[in-house]
Formats: sequence, C-alpha cells, structure tokens
Amino acid sequence: MPLPPLVEPGPPLTAAQVARGSRHLLLPGLGVDGQRRLRNARVLVVGAGGLGAPVLQYLAAAGVGTIGVVDDDVVDVTNLQRQVIHGTADVGRPKVESARDAISALDPDVRVVVHALRLTEENVDDVLRGYDLVVDGTDNFPTRYLVNDACVRLGLPEVWGSVLRYDAQTTVFWGRPPAGSGIPAVQLRDLFPSPPPPDSVPSCAEAGVLGALCGQVGSVMATEVVKLLTGLGEPMLGRVLVVDALRGRWSEVPLVPSPRGAVDDRTPASAAVGPPGPVLTATPTTPRPAAPRPSAAPVGAPVRAPGPSSLSARPSRVLDDDVPSVTAAELAARLAADPTTVLVDVREAAELAVVAVPGARHVPLGQVLDGSGAGDLPRDRPVLVLCQVGARSLLAARALRASGIDAVNVEGGVLAWLATRD
Repeated sequence: MPLPPLVEPGPPLTAAQVARGSRHLLLPGLGVDGQRRLRNARVLVVGAGGLGAPVLQYLAAAGVGTIGVVDDDVVDVTNLQRQVIHGTADVGRPKVESARDAISALDPDVRVVVHALRLTEENVDDVLRGYDLVVDGTDNFPTRYLVNDACVRLGLPEVWGSVLRYDAQTTVFWGRPPAGSGIPAVQLRDLFPSPPPPDSVPSCAEAGVLGALCGQVGSVMATEVVKLLTGLGEPMLGRVLVVDALRGRWSEVPLVPSPRGAVDDRTPASAAVGPPGPVLTATPTTPRPAAPRPSAAPVGAPVRAPGPSSLSARPSRVLDDDVPSVTAAELAARLAADPTTVLVDVREAAELAVVAVPGARHVPLGQVLDGSGAGDLPRDRPVLVLCQVGARSLLAARALRASGIDAVNVEGGVLAWLATRD
C-alpha cells in the first residue's frame, strides 16, 4: 500500500544540490519536493559492513541530509571483498570514521553522525531516538532483535536485510505505526519469533558470503529508504524478498502480523518477547483442493497450516510458530529405523558437494518458495526439511505446510546431524 512521506520538504535546494540531484528531479513522483524531503531526512544505519556499506553510499549519493552510522568495529582486510565503502588504506581504522570520510567525499553537504559504540539495552533507545527511519544491516541476531524491539518502542520504521553465502532476505518492518494509519504492524518477531540458540547459525566468517550479493540487497534496502522518506511507490511492508543468487531468482513471500500487541515504549528490550504467532507463509489465495500443485499456488492471503501428521512418525514437538520439528538425533534415529523417510535438503548444490545426508532429496530453497520443486513431494506422510543450520529449512517448511505438505523442520541442520556421528 502507498504510504504518505515520512519527512516534510526541507529548505529550497541550492544550485549545487539541484545540479547534483538533477536526475532525481526528472523522476515523476519524486521531483523537487522529494529531493527536499531527502535533504531534510535523518536516517540511522546500524552496521557499516556488507549491507550497510552500499546502503550508506546510495543514501549519501541520493542526498539524504543526515546519516547516522553505528559500528564499533575496525576495518579488516577480509572486509574489503564486500564492504565497499572502505578501502585498503582504511584497514585498522574504525569503520564509522572510514564510512564518514567516504560519505563526505560523495557529498560534503551530508551531515554524518558517528556512533562508535556497541548497541545495548541501556543505550539503544537514546541512539535511535531522533531519527526518522532505521536501517538494520547488522550480522548477528542479538543486535537485530535489540534494534527491532527499540524501533517498535519508538514507533520507527525499519528497513531490514540479511545475507549469508548465496542467499538473502530483505523487508520493511513497522511494528508500531501511527494509530489509525492503516499501516500493517509487522516486525522481526513476526518473521522469526525468537532468536536462534547462540552459535546455531554460522556467521559470514564461518560460512562465507558472496560480496556482490551484498551490493544487490543493499541497493534494494536503500531504494526502500528513499520510497519511505518521499512517499514514492509501495514499500515492502508485509512482504519479504528472498534472493537466491546462484539461481538468479527473486521470490516474494507475504509476512503475516502476529496477534501479539505492539511492544510498549516502556518495555525493556529484554522483556519485549511476546507470544509468537503465525509468520512467513507462501499460500494460495483460493480454497485449497485436496492435492494442490504448489507450482500453481500464487502468493496471497494466509491460511491455516495443516497440523502435525497422525502417522506414527510424528515430530517430537512443535515450535512456537506451529512448525513441527525434530532434533538432529531424532533425524538420525529415523533414518536408521526407516530408510524410506522423506528428507529434503534445501541447501545449494555447492553446499551438498561439501557434505550431504545420504538419501536426502535436493530441492533448493528458491524452488520450494516458488513451488517449482515441491510438486512430487508426498502428502500422505511427514516430509523432513533440512539445511545447514535450520534457518532456511524453517522458512521452507512454512511454505510447504501452507501448500498442504506435512513438513517438519530439522533443528540445527546438517551441522547438528554431523555432531551425532562423532
């Protein structure tokens, strides 16, 4: 849905600003007023790394008047493969200083506010307060939830992205929009109700990341910022863009708000967890036939996912968001007891070349989300879904369950399964 601009137009543009932003001024719906809004905007970018780097560059180039940068790290030579705002000469410097200098080189009129610190429950509200919008380009779950909960308390919209290996996701959250605005109240906890266990998801340093993919997703995030600030187009609220770089596929999945109430602005981040509700689903818009074909199911309004199978091979428990799960040890026991167990691995081919679970069918996540790879999966028995650490498989299991398949997530993924073999 189109939204009103977040920011009022600022002072008239100077002659230099008109020349610099001339290609923006030609755009229908943006024009002079939109450029003045950008110059009057205050945007905080959390993280000057793989996603934050292109976001910062494009926001500076777009003429956003005030850009805050939060990061407590220094530039390392391993960052340069993807964190393109930094250069070789910046190795060893604080990232916020390197980013500040790069932004000033792009446009000296942009005011850069440096926050050389690690966000905590004690300081996060003070840092975020005073900005019109927050961009989360961080690479760890504790900070993502910290930033999300603060945005909900402060009523700030948040542009969010995540990248690992060859896969990425990005969306817009607004967990506490203005009352009566009609804006859907969606937040990170609707996508992932609670953080995964510590060390259960590998970092980029452990798993790797395609540098150019950070640029792709960061550019999308910067575009969403410009749209929100100026009221241009339709923001990605209630929709998650899932990128499969290896297959060149961009899939869109609806994000359904949970029934929990908005986090109160007096609620500390540590207490912001509400009862989890329905989350990411890829669902048909029409009543589901007895045996629908996933490839023909368009993305639309959510429907109730099927309950756990009544077959004897039931999952051991159900996750908070109603996706059944089994542990890696339970998976190993099932495979040993029943060679016909249906196991689907949603990782990429390069990952399977390193290690694969014998007997697993390979259906990459992108094919699960667009329905092209799930047509021959059985509907009369549980289908166990596996990835590297359990995050992508959870996403896939939600989509499969919404299409009528009794999908079960394998917690901890291949890495946990490997540990059972030691």
